[in-house]
Amino acid sequence: MRIADKWQDYELIDCSDGERLERWGDTILIRPDPQIIWKTEKENAFWRKAHGKYLRSNTGGGRWTFLRDVPGFWQIGYRDLSFNIKTMGFKHTGLFPEQAVNWDMTAEIIKNADRPVKVLNLFAYTGGATIAALAAGASVVHVDASKGMVQWAKENAVASGVDDRPVRWIVDDCIKFVQREIRRGNKYDIIIMDPPSYGRGPGGEVWKLEDEVFGFVTMCMKLLSDDPLMMLINSYTTGLSPSVMEYMLGTQVVPLLGGTVEGGEIGLPVTETGMVLPCGASAVWKSK
Repeated sequence: MRIADKWQDYELIDCSDGERLERWGDTILIRPDPQIIWKTEKENAFWRKAHGKYLRSNTGGGRWTFLRDVPGFWQIGYRDLSFNIKTMGFKHTGLFPEQAVNWDMTAEIIKNADRPVKVLNLFAYTGGATIAALAAGASVVHVDASKGMVQWAKENAVASGVDDRPVRWIVDDCIKFVQREIRRGNKYDIIIMDPPSYGRGPGGEVWKLEDEVFGFVTMCMKLLSDDPLMMLINSYTTGLSPSVMEYMLGTQVVPLLGGTVEGGEIGLPVTETGMVLPCGASAVWKSK
């Protein structure tokens, strides 16, 4: 497992009985996490004096309840990057801190390339990978179907001081965008994707990750440059294991381009127990 253990402004303090106890800067939040099936003692005092807690509804969705004042938004930093955080619907804060391991990996590959690098970030959300790639010196095309998420990513770029770097912000359906890029003949040295488990296209098309991801990956391969560096797939879908994603990249990309493939879980260290909470899965193809 690759562990995002370089944070200072974020901390997973404890996790028990379906909940995470987290520190986002100076703000303490309790959020649900269905994979936390153990019921260890909640001895840390912050369990009882958190700023906010997300309460799930039995009928779906949920709501935040606040015991102490929480700002409308605030910033946390990772290395030289800054991100805007806020409590939003369905327990989210606008950032997945475990993704820092992928940001670091991407940044290292860009810096070591010693040449201009073009990055395509698909299903790019609030732009963590985009900001990291821009800071490392790449040019980036950032694509997400949500206008609000793309705007949030732009604000994160401003907060990190990289808004003047070469970036295109695209609000579009990722599949249709990739199809158009193929027709236009555009190429990228790095492709990053974090597709949702379920979704609907602009024409009402249903997206189910397990059914669509193979075809989408093979489509995206047509956008790789003549000297590509990396292709990264991230997933929070329980039905799509890292080994499955690794196998997919290993059978499709490696025979054509060589290189190596690695898949595995990504996780966060838990301060209270010294253990690691698995938070998602990634598979990555690298040319070297």
